[in-house]
Amino acid sequence: VQLQACGGGLVQPGGSLRLSCAASGSIFSIGTMYWYRQAPGKRRELVATVTRGGSATYSNSVRGRFTISRDNANNTVALQMKGLKPEDTAVYYCNADLSLTYSDPSRSYWGQGTQVTVSS
Repeated sequence: VQLQACGGGLVQPGGSLRLSCAASGSIFSIGTMYWYRQAPGKRRELVATVTRGGSATYSNSVRGRFTISRDNANNTVALQMKGLKPEDTAVYYCNADLSLTYSDPSRSYWGQGTQVTVSS
C-alpha cells in the first residue's frame, strides 16, 4: 500500500498548481484524506482535509485559495492551489486513513511528499 503524490514544481507568486495523490495496493476502504505541508525549519502543518463524503476543511492560511477534492472511485485526492504566495513554499504531503481489510482498524498512511516552490 502506498500513496504517491505528484504535481509540485516552481511557480511565480500569484500562480497556480494542482497536486494529486493516488492510493494504491490492497485497500478495503479510505476514510478522511489530508494534505499537509512542511516548510524548511518549520513543523509540519495541516493544510486541508476531505471526508469520504466530500466535506472539506482548510487552514486559515489557505482558505479561499486552495481547494481539496477526492475521487473515491480512483482512490485519489487533489489539491488545487491558486494565488500562491512565497510563504506557501514547502514540501506537501498527502495522508489518508486506510483500512486494508474489513476487520482492520483505520491507520494513517503518508505519501512521499512533493516540493512546491513559489518564487519570482
